[in-house]
Parts: sequence; C-alpha cells; structure tokens
Amino acid sequence: MFDYKANTLLTLVQKGSYTKAAQSLMLTQPAVSHQIRQLEMEFGIQIFYKGKKGLKLTPEGSILVKYARRSAAIYNNARQAIEDSRNNLRRFTVAITPTASESLVPKMLAHYCDENPDVHIKILTDPIKKIYDKLKAYETDIAIVEGCVTDTSLSPILLDTDYVCLAVAPNHRLSGHATVGLEDIRRERFILRSRKANTRALFEQYLANRSESIKNLNIMMEIDNIATIKELVAQGLGITVIAHSACREEENNGRLSIIPIENAGMVREINIVTTRDFAHPDILEEFRKIYNML
Repeated sequence: MFDYKANTLLTLVQKGSYTKAAQSLMLTQPAVSHQIRQLEMEFGIQIFYKGKKGLKLTPEGSILVKYARRSAAIYNNARQAIEDSRNNLRRFTVAITPTASESLVPKMLAHYCDENPDVHIKILTDPIKKIYDKLKAYETDIAIVEGCVTDTSLSPILLDTDYVCLAVAPNHRLSGHATVGLEDIRRERFILRSRKANTRALFEQYLANRSESIKNLNIMMEIDNIATIKELVAQGLGITVIAHSACREEENNGRLSIIPIENAGMVREINIVTTRDFAHPDILEEFRKIYNML
C-alpha cells in the first residue's frame, strides 16, 4: 500500500546521506540512487539540488516529502487501527502545546482513559506550528491548542476560554492586589517564555498598545519550561506573565498569587482541533464534559 520508493525517500531525508540510508534500508547505495531517480522521473521533478554540500530539498522535493510523510502516517495508522480492532482497543495520539500540558488537559485525558479502559492515549507536546503540520499529515489524531483556529481545513471545538495574568510569589509586594497596571510591574524582574510562545506574543501586543516595548522591561530570564518558570516565581526569584489555566493548581494551593492585569484584554481560546474527516467526533464531546467537571 505504501510505495517502497517513498519510504526510501523519507529514510534518505532522515539519515542525510545515501550511504547511511542504504545501510538503514539494507540496500546498496546504487539501489537507493536508482529509486530516487525513479521518483524524479515519475513526478517530473528534481528532488535534491545538485552540487550542494549535503542533501538539500528543492521546493518540489519538499512537497513530495510532505505527502510521502502523510502517506506513511496513514499507512501506519491503518495497520495500527486493524490491530487495535482485533484487540478491541481504540488508540489516539493527542498533541498539545506546552501551556496546555500545564493545565487541566492531561487530567481530562487521564479521566477519559480511566472511564474508557478500551482507550489508549499518547500525548505529544509541541509548538503550535508543528502540531498543525502533524494534524495535516495524520501524524496526530487530535490537537488541543490555545488561540483561534483560522485554518479552514481543520475543525475546531471550543474547550475553554483563558486569559493571561501576572503570577508572583505569595510574599511579593503585589500579592493580594485586585489588579496591576503597567506602572506597577515596569521595574520588576521578569521570567518569561520565549518569543515563539503565544502568551509572550499577547503580552508584547499589550505593551505595544500602550506605546511600550518589552525591551524596556527587566527580562532576567527566558525559559520554555512552564513548570520551571512557576517554581522560580514561587521562590520569589522573579515574576511572570502566564496563562491562568496553567497555574490554577498553584493558585489554589497558595504557591502562587495570581493577579489580573488592568485593561489587558489578553483573552484567548483553548480549542480541540481535528481534521474534518476525524472518525470519532463523540470522543470530543466527552472531553468537553469531563473538562467542565474538573
């Protein structure tokens, strides 16, 4: 079902050389080269640039690799689905963003598995761009992401709404304030996510709307591990701007003090996203029911 030449192409891209690909596939190097030439003749394209140091895909080659990965994922999914059917199992891969991984989402998924012993869920954590790519390539079944979903090829279901807030240690001078404004936090030491994080982008937009730049704040550290950020803030080593859903537990147990930011408007959606041909829409409604009970 899955073309052996496509498998050779994917192995070649992964290994980065004809020699390593041949060793992995237990083929001769001329055999690998022959299969790549067959693909080029079949599609009328050049897959790799000639004369480049190492293997570099042409634009047409990148397209072919994208669809080869999709075909490989569908083939592997079909084999897994048949095996699971024989064993009366349902298996799903769920990709979530780093912020979602710190929220109620893993707990929701665990509750679903507990209530449905025939279900096995594999959780992947990736940046949102990679998650969308994996969804379209059928490398993941379900995604749970923050923000609006504008891609019309995907099907979103609203799970929750969230907002970006300030988190400080319980003994911080701002702890207990009803709200904070820009002047209250301008000279504080910040521990923030990297620029690629959605919460960081929302905070930077909030600053820009007030003719301010993040460059003028005291950013003492940037980390992409949300658990580490929360721990450092709880120890009083800095403050952070964070999604409220990612720090509810710490707020409830008194480890962090959570404060809304004045006139911030940094509200965002949390969506469950699938491809339009996802075969189990019932599971998505069950997710929502469990999430709302947590």
